[in-house]
Amino acid sequence: MEELIARVTNRTGLDAATAKTAIGHILAFLQKEGPATEVSQLMAALPGSEAALAEANASEGGGLMGMLGGMMGGGVMALGQKLISAGVPMNQMQPLGQELFAYGREKAGEDVMGPIVGSIPGLNQFV
Repeated sequence: MEELIARVTNRTGLDAATAKTAIGHILAFLQKEGPATEVSQLMAALPGSEAALAEANASEGGGLMGMLGGMMGGGVMALGQKLISAGVPMNQMQPLGQELFAYGREKAGEDVMGPIVGSIPGLNQFV
């Protein structure tokens, strides 16, 4: 996970804590919205991903942002709101996604990443 965090911070300018939180939110989103088999394979290929995902889920909670996210429904738009709440500027979401998915392709392969991207409407614009 440290290598992925370093790559994301280098690409986006985000600090390491924000990058780790954002990665966790994206992984949680993939786990909820993506094909279970491929997402499990991706998680297995990314050491530390379970911890990042658990931290993101723990930080989600309620409050105003939780209510707003619930009102927005699911999908990529809700993920975008979570990333903004975590401190990721709009103009850094695409580079963040591109770096995360490039790393996923390196570690898990295109046969894992392709079905994930293909199964979630709107995700391809961020990767």
